[in-house]
Amino acid sequence: MFWIIVLIVLFYVLLMGVFYFFQDYFFFRPEILPTDFEYHYPFPFEELNFDMPDGGKVNAIYFKVPNSKGVVYYLKGNSRSIKGWGKFAKDYLSNGYDFFMMDYRGFGKSKGKRDEQRLYMDSQFIYDWLLRRYKEENLVVFGRSLGSGIAAWVAANNHPRLLILDSPYYSFYHNIRRYLFFLPLKWLLRYNIRTDRYLMDVECPIHIIHGTKDRLFPIYQSEQLLKLKPGQITLYRIEGAGHNDLPDYKSFYEILYEILYLDGSNEEE
Repeated sequence: MFWIIVLIVLFYVLLMGVFYFFQDYFFFRPEILPTDFEYHYPFPFEELNFDMPDGGKVNAIYFKVPNSKGVVYYLKGNSRSIKGWGKFAKDYLSNGYDFFMMDYRGFGKSKGKRDEQRLYMDSQFIYDWLLRRYKEENLVVFGRSLGSGIAAWVAANNHPRLLILDSPYYSFYHNIRRYLFFLPLKWLLRYNIRTDRYLMDVECPIHIIHGTKDRLFPIYQSEQLLKLKPGQITLYRIEGAGHNDLPDYKSFYEILYEILYLDGSNEEE
């Protein structure tokens, strides 16, 4: 019995160590691209590279339309690279908006050490770059999945016209606890992006789009976010949609296009 207890304790300690040191591999699934890779899209764009103050490098794509209404600053999810994510630009270009998307460090052509604070630092660096080209009232921050928490941070620390969250999570801790409730996550988790906390400091209208069949980030997490600021947050439910198939639903585009034309009023759907 003694040795069984010892083995259980050792396994538990090993499990904690694996989670602590390798959690980046659990949370991020990047696609790495060679520096000479050429992006191809059916509409004009510019590839940009930014040197971060700490030595990191961020690669981005930037689409512009004539006489734009503003720009959508799109913070993507945790998989692949902007090579594939760039296709979503058409949904905003067709509505008269310019479109900007970057790859996080370690994704695509972006380089450098990645951690929670650097995710915020890089996103703010890009926001400041956009502010030199647009009035802030013409800047829309959009966060998808992993990017929703980062987008909430950006909106909380700035004053964009709108914040749109696509399939967000309440917080990293809240979601990871669903699977690893038996680990002391408060001491092990190196990423605890607090969407809930950041939304409390957001001053602009907040719009959340979420599928009712999302298993990765169940819709109840968006419902909890709605309760934080019911007068400021609008929640749009896509019936039957999961986490990755929202673009397969016509209602997703109808809602998105409606949001982009809203004047700041909001009513729960």
